[in-house]
Amino acid sequence: MTDSSLFNSELEFQQQEELYQQLLSQTMGGIQTENPVSKSIRPEPGLCIKTVSEPSKEKVFVNICQSSSVPPPPEISREELVELLQSEDPSEFRVPMSLGMPHTEMDNSSQGCTAYDVVINQEFFQKCKNDPLFQQFVILVSVEGLENKYNLELNREWKVLKNRKFLGSLSTQDIRTKSKPVIQELHSQENADAAAKRPEFTLLVGPPVGPPEYLSAEIKLPGVTSSRSLVLDVGEDRLVLTARPSLYHLDIFHPFLINQESSVAQYNSSTQVLTVTMPVISS
Repeated sequence: MTDSSLFNSELEFQQQEELYQQLLSQTMGGIQTENPVSKSIRPEPGLCIKTVSEPSKEKVFVNICQSSSVPPPPEISREELVELLQSEDPSEFRVPMSLGMPHTEMDNSSQGCTAYDVVINQEFFQKCKNDPLFQQFVILVSVEGLENKYNLELNREWKVLKNRKFLGSLSTQDIRTKSKPVIQELHSQENADAAAKRPEFTLLVGPPVGPPEYLSAEIKLPGVTSSRSLVLDVGEDRLVLTARPSLYHLDIFHPFLINQESSVAQYNSSTQVLTVTMPVISS
């Protein structure tokens, strides 16, 4: 979400308001609501994974569900996936998913357990279902997503249940949607962003000791004389910056869940450095 407090610079208040309206129109389609636009979906069953939480050894079930309303990840071949898994940072490949709240269920032994629903794109789910490598990959990504969101530690020796597609009852989930921009950019702009330079940047986590409280991004933008040319979008785990016209383009993910509404940014035209400070909700 973009907020007027997100763009503090050398501009006077009136200029800041003008800049805010301009950036808001570009990033949010000129529509600003108190809460993110969302819609309810009812996922379809898929796979049920059985594991245990650490160190309590309590039973945990992960229902990996499918829905056409969840966007697919970027297209990737089996060879590319193998290469990705062997790389230093496999997390660069992002799988869009909706992580549901924990719900208490009963297993086959009438013992209490906890279940989580994870919803991924329907076509991508079918691809994972037909290829063991993709299946193990999406299970791992789902488990890590739940661990990060709910501060869990789940045992990696999971079991795919053969005769059960889900445990408990599947509930509707709210997923975020984005409205179409009022003024849409031409396709040529995509080529322009691709030709733009990736700026130098530094990510700093504070405080140095203890749980992370904030994430700070310092982005060097040589040649950018005013924040009027910057378009900034701060997501829950993503930061996208574009400097017009086709000067710089930065699109990065980070391993934190941050508070978008409380994030602030300041551009120093003297040093030509943009600083974005983002409070951390969880890591």
